[in-house]
Amino acid sequence: MTLRPLFQRPLFQRSLLAIALGAGLIGPASAAERELLNSSYDIARELFSAINPDFVAHWQETQGEEVAVSQSHGGSSAQARAILQGLRADVVTYNQVTDVQALADGDLVDAAWQEALPNNASPYYSTTAFLVRKDNPKGIESWDDLVREDIGIVFPNPKTSGNGRYTYLAAWGFADQHFDGDEEQIHDFMRTFLRNVAVFDTGGRGATTSFIERGRGDVLISFESEVNNIRSEYGSDDYEVIVPPVSILAEFPVAVVGPNAERNGTTDLARAYVEYLYGEEAQRTLAGFNYRVHHEAVVEEFADAFPETELLRVEEVFGGWDEAMEAHFASGGLLDQLQRR
Repeated sequence: MTLRPLFQRPLFQRSLLAIALGAGLIGPASAAERELLNSSYDIARELFSAINPDFVAHWQETQGEEVAVSQSHGGSSAQARAILQGLRADVVTYNQVTDVQALADGDLVDAAWQEALPNNASPYYSTTAFLVRKDNPKGIESWDDLVREDIGIVFPNPKTSGNGRYTYLAAWGFADQHFDGDEEQIHDFMRTFLRNVAVFDTGGRGATTSFIERGRGDVLISFESEVNNIRSEYGSDDYEVIVPPVSILAEFPVAVVGPNAERNGTTDLARAYVEYLYGEEAQRTLAGFNYRVHHEAVVEEFADAFPETELLRVEEVFGGWDEAMEAHFASGGLLDQLQRR
């Protein structure tokens, strides 16, 4: 298959528009008096380009007010830091609990934010899956295939990417289960896994470019939603998605940035926006972008799209995100130690 240059692809062009909106380079299309800014993770550009117009129409229909929604995208942690440094986002839709918690620790999000909305304030979720090339030439089916000598892996750097942290923790969780908690065998498994990484990009989009455009590695590891979206864009006949039998629960938390919304005069709009993500219309859009959702009717409608897999929880395997971040991803932590040996 001949691939068009990235800048010629519709999804990429829509991404550029979303980036420009988020950076304030392009104003909202309408003359709305109130505008909501959603700070989100790197690979959610197309998703919210689809959701935002629906929310705007919903608000116009139910409240009789014309509003606008703009986006700011980047690595989830980088977006959180930008808000701490002054970005006046009204809401956040992230892929890491720790990034919302960082805002709560900075008194920008309510301390009880996870109780404010259903499912730990996560209206949708995903897991980690594999994208392989046509006919799966290396026969990759699960995590233990990724420590073979002939395998090259591509996924984002866990130091800079929430996506990458989920991949690392999913591999660790598999090894923990497979070796019945034997620490030495888990460490050996993870050393080999990390040694097989062909390239560590800083974020999910960079990893996609390395695998698709540059032909690096044998398998791209990312969120299930993302690898399915990549396959749809770049050729469903040229790639296959593998959901391993054991993976990790990846929650996508949302919250209102209270002080910003109050200062911007958008508190009611911000609350309505995050609540809207739980409604049937938004849940159907989310499922269409290959995210797993909670709405019963939508779950049933899309049941065939999501293979069954055992989803490990960070809290159960690692004691929680604070513990995982300190033990594995802090300077000198296990990730650094395993890469040095």
